Amino acid sequence: MTHHDRLLIIDFGSQVTQLIARRLRELNVYCEIHPYNRVDDAFLKAFAPKAVILSGGPASVYWENAPMPPAGVFSMGVPLLGICYGQQVMMHSLGGHVEGGHGTAEFGRAFVTPTADRLPLLEGWFEAGTEQVWMSHGDHVSKIAPGFQVYGTSPNAPFAITADVARQFYAVQFHPEVHHTPKGAQLYENFVRLAGFKGDWTMGAYREEAIRKIREQVGDQKVICGLSGGVDSSVAAVLIHEAIGDQLTCVFVDHGLLRLGEAEQVVTMFRDHYNMPLIHADESALFLGALEGVSDPEVKRKTIGRLFIDVFQKHATAVGGAKFLAQGTLYPDVIESVSFSGGPSVTIKSHHNVGGLPEKMGLKLVEPLRELFKDEVRALGRELGLPPSFIGRHPFPGPGLAIRCPGEITSEKLDILRKADAVYIDQIRRHGLYDDIWQAFAAILPMKTVGVMGDGRTYDYALALRAVTSVDGMTADYYPFTHEFLGETATRIINEVKGVNRVFYDCTSKPPGTIELE
Repeated sequence: MTHHDRLLIIDFGSQVTQLIARRLRELNVYCEIHPYNRVDDAFLKAFAPKAVILSGGPASVYWENAPMPPAGVFSMGVPLLGICYGQQVMMHSLGGHVEGGHGTAEFGRAFVTPTADRLPLLEGWFEAGTEQVWMSHGDHVSKIAPGFQVYGTSPNAPFAITADVARQFYAVQFHPEVHHTPKGAQLYENFVRLAGFKGDWTMGAYREEAIRKIREQVGDQKVICGLSGGVDSSVAAVLIHEAIGDQLTCVFVDHGLLRLGEAEQVVTMFRDHYNMPLIHADESALFLGALEGVSDPEVKRKTIGRLFIDVFQKHATAVGGAKFLAQGTLYPDVIESVSFSGGPSVTIKSHHNVGGLPEKMGLKLVEPLRELFKDEVRALGRELGLPPSFIGRHPFPGPGLAIRCPGEITSEKLDILRKADAVYIDQIRRHGLYDDIWQAFAAILPMKTVGVMGDGRTYDYALALRAVTSVDGMTADYYPFTHEFLGETATRIINEVKGVNRVFYDCTSKPPGTIELE
């Protein structure tokens, strides 16, 4: 996108680097994230960024072979912003000093106090004397580099905010990209204003760029798209179809792990609304047979991922030799599934369409949503003209009910789960709460409990209900249903779904939990 000013984010492995990009995209600034080990002086010259941000990361600058940016980043003459590890890299590279330990670590909420000097980067800050920020560091800057001044301190970070105004080098020890730094968005807005960005990048621009990239990648080859009927895969399918037309064939895989009536709804919706080839592949016997007796969640995910690819490869051949597989992979899937450049950041779990992919799958991937969060995908869906009811659907995982059935999967459990989930979602809709909730579902627990119905003893399954609110899927909080709602819903489920005699509500946030149970 040469007609837009570009901001480069050099990533050192922070779990929240993508949130920096979100903040910038909210300001209509075009940016790209690139790992530190793929950015050299030649890359900088070719990319020609108008400004650079150095991300946080888990390393220490005094480690042997510590992650470092190319030296040329400090001589480009463009504004720089270092965040957490990025601040430490900046100080270390320019003549300052960084230390570890000595009881100066800070994790979580902290408060920064300003110095007497004012800094343009902090316009709108410190109106009440101090500002809350979110810290996550063990090391700290013990000596700032020549030319820098201190503009803010915290109890365990005496150089929490530093800057060399003449060179427009700014460095902060905290993370302004997270929601726990309330005025973090203001700091980014100030930075891009000081760097001279026009703020002219929009979702319409993203759409155009994505279409161009798809055409360049695919050429005249055929593509099959794994369509689940969820927001992500649906937006991906419509976007790719806009780019390459009849070169695309969608494949809806019914793996026997769908919600009640889901296959019929998805197939009908796409055949009625969109003029694109759609294959309905009923592979439930294949998937359920392979999952029989499997209880380990990682084995479940990887098994499902492997079988998805087997099915896609079969249909790729059937449509005349498709060379590409399109998926609706989002950034939260990627960051939880793969470690940063094979190293510093940790794997949370393997998503079926990321960590479950075999290395030699025979198809090349097309993933036009890989750098987007769910709310951005919905914005792109609106840009593409998808129906509002479609865009607003709650997320549904590719592995389906398999990861809402901890322990061994059986036909009996799946039947109970489908019926209970349908009652639960119906309750949420009846009470007008569906659009207030990010995701809601029932899960069947690997246990039975004693109950009493009609003066008789029962020994049936227990269910857990889950409902969360979230902005981007990276963090989430449980939805605060009233006790009346929960009591009414539990009563309906137990009365209407045979095989359930106890219902729990999951009040765990993310972190420490994940949204799904497995």
